[in-house]
Amino acid sequence: MWRGPALPHAPAGCPSELPAGAPSRTALEGWRRPAGPMALPAWLQPRYRKNAYLFIYYLIQFCGHSWIFTNMTVRFFSFGKDSMVDTFYAIGLVMQLCQSISLLELLHIYVGIESNHLLPRLLQLTERIIILFVVITSQEEVQEKYVVCVLFIFWNLLDMVRYTNSMLSVIGISYDVLIWLNQTLWMPIYPLCVLAEAFAIYQSLPYFESFGTYSTKLPFDLSIYFPYVLKIYLMMLFIGMYFIYSHLYSERRDVLRVFSFKKKKM
Repeated sequence: MWRGPALPHAPAGCPSELPAGAPSRTALEGWRRPAGPMALPAWLQPRYRKNAYLFIYYLIQFCGHSWIFTNMTVRFFSFGKDSMVDTFYAIGLVMQLCQSISLLELLHIYVGIESNHLLPRLLQLTERIIILFVVITSQEEVQEKYVVCVLFIFWNLLDMVRYTNSMLSVIGISYDVLIWLNQTLWMPIYPLCVLAEAFAIYQSLPYFESFGTYSTKLPFDLSIYFPYVLKIYLMMLFIGMYFIYSHLYSERRDVLRVFSFKKKKM
């Protein structure tokens, strides 16, 4: 009885007819052909890798600032005003770490993985880096001032809300209250931050004058008197505040307008 042609290129000893339950002829032929390029799994695609990286970054920042804020709150209710004096000694290292890591956001904006304007974010980060590392860290007497505690509270309130909103938006979760709070909380707090930063600079001037920190002599009878540099920066601080406030207000208007349009459309 004729059973049909044998499979092409069948190995020796292999029957020409496939037994019941065996793979089909098409499957065997596909098994003989070299496999073509395979698509990457969804979690390995560039868009998902970018979102995963941003989520981890925002999560680290949120955990760091949440720890700072929780630590300050617990210490205040436990020790009262005495806790404000040694705020920097208790949480200064973690604050320095969080602010140093935040410099990555400039790289995020530059390479395009985070949608934001580079110049306003650069000015905001420059404010904090100068106040934290140049003014506060370099003078132990300033570290014991109440203004340091107040400044850290303002910074953490803004960052906790901002990083929470950013972290959830990366994974496609949004809450009306959180979006509104992220776009509104800065309006009263950011000017207070600038005033606290200016007051910290003002309180640090006598110590920079007494100890001569960062003041250097240059060739040809030239010198850099750092208190003068701080006074110039103090004036520039308020000019930068106006620029940043205008940018944030414009961004708030655009975000809330798009958000309200989406709600009406739904």
